[in-house]
Amino acid sequence: MATQFTFDLSFLPSHDRGDFFISSSNEMAVQFVEEWKNWPLRKHVLTGPKSSGKTHLSRIWAKMSAAKVVAAKKIFDPEALSQTHLLVEDVHTIAGMDAQEKTLFHTHNLLQQKGFHLLMTGQGSPNRWKIVLPDLDSRIQGTRHVALEHPDDRLFTALLAKQFSDRQLFPAPEVLQYLLKRLERSHDAARRFVERADQVALSKKRAIGRNLAKNILDEFETDSD
Repeated sequence: MATQFTFDLSFLPSHDRGDFFISSSNEMAVQFVEEWKNWPLRKHVLTGPKSSGKTHLSRIWAKMSAAKVVAAKKIFDPEALSQTHLLVEDVHTIAGMDAQEKTLFHTHNLLQQKGFHLLMTGQGSPNRWKIVLPDLDSRIQGTRHVALEHPDDRLFTALLAKQFSDRQLFPAPEVLQYLLKRLERSHDAARRFVERADQVALSKKRAIGRNLAKNILDEFETDSD
């Protein structure tokens, strides 16, 4: 074990200007990324629903390991990709795409031969990705897999607070509690809500209270109809 974790909403440095908060919904995934040099067979699969922080965490690994990053649909020359550690994003999207599946298969084998690490990401369990090429599917199924969950209460509260703080906004704790019960549990929803709250509060010169929060949530529901 390279690192002992505490889970009082500490954070890993982001691949950009943000922070990646740790809570019970993502602590295992973070631990495996932190200990990447010990991955069995030097490969790992990280999955999670949209806006679960999957891309954020995988990019942290890419920066940590100096890995090349490529979208699965745009995967190319296996020889060129196997010169260093590699992050292949959204592998589930190439199911049934013959050229991409074969390229990933050959890239996987070359990385193994050369001793480099491979991180693959996607949505849903790998056994439901419907990869057609049997050799590639067997290698994916033989790779250790950890899934990110939707943010739990502590993580989602921290995400909201950080989004507000980045914009120099500091709503009362009761507003965060109100949103915790009503806003979609995702990084993207937190970002969109705070962005809209900032716009409305500025235009109306109002503090962000429960009424304003309710109005924005109503607006989001109307837009989704």
